[in-house]
Amino acid sequence: MGIKISAKTVIRVGTGLFFGVALVTATTVPARAQSLPPDVVASKTLTFCSAVNLPPMEFFSPAQKPEGVDIELGDALAAKLGLHATFLNIPFAGLIPALLAGHCDAILSQLFIKPPRLKVIDEIPYMYSQEGFILKAGAPKLSGPEALSGEKAATVTGTTATDLLKKANVALAAAGKPPVTIVMFPENTPALQQVQFGQVAAYGVAYETALYYANLQPSQFEVGGPPYFKILTGIGVAKTTPGLKLALTTALHKLMADGQYSAIYKKWNLTDDMLKTP
Repeated sequence: MGIKISAKTVIRVGTGLFFGVALVTATTVPARAQSLPPDVVASKTLTFCSAVNLPPMEFFSPAQKPEGVDIELGDALAAKLGLHATFLNIPFAGLIPALLAGHCDAILSQLFIKPPRLKVIDEIPYMYSQEGFILKAGAPKLSGPEALSGEKAATVTGTTATDLLKKANVALAAAGKPPVTIVMFPENTPALQQVQFGQVAAYGVAYETALYYANLQPSQFEVGGPPYFKILTGIGVAKTTPGLKLALTTALHKLMADGQYSAIYKKWNLTDDMLKTP
């Protein structure tokens, strides 16, 4: 992979895209025959917005190269479309605004498919995601979000973990119990540090990320318990680019058919999150 970082923190990765599988049948249409945006066709480049700081989905290696499930899937999809990818690294909460402002062609950043998001963008499902907690090693396991009553919990702004903790607080209030104090951060690293330094009791995050850090640094972190939430996850595309959505869907179906899709998820030990081959 070749990488180029500009003042806008744009990372170029050779032959990579971000996509997913749509709930439509497109396997009979050649990927390159889809109506890609003219600028994409001219430049042979797709720009994707991504928060490149949430392993194992997308993150920087010690050599400052992006890697992870989404990066590898993007590379494979790009090869199917004969394109190169440019990844625009921005905070998670800014992904959809950046897409709508035309700063990128699509989003691939473990973006959960939720009704409010589908009102403003389209999403192409490509995997399932789950929610969990990261705890400091040795801490007691949690039965769920409500178990954090009276404690502090870190989250990343704009994530489903934040919404789920807010929902838990409604239930706690109804039961006459103290709420969870939600401490929000713009990205993963400072939220994780809050757990490491004992400033919060837990970090609400994707279960995939919790597993990653528990395995990477078992003396520092542990998974807070079994996942308590599961949801379809997709690529965000503008409603004005249906041709791009169809082209990405077609490419993903081909990856699922030839085994490349499953190989990526097996490599990262996330086979439980795979979609079934259409």
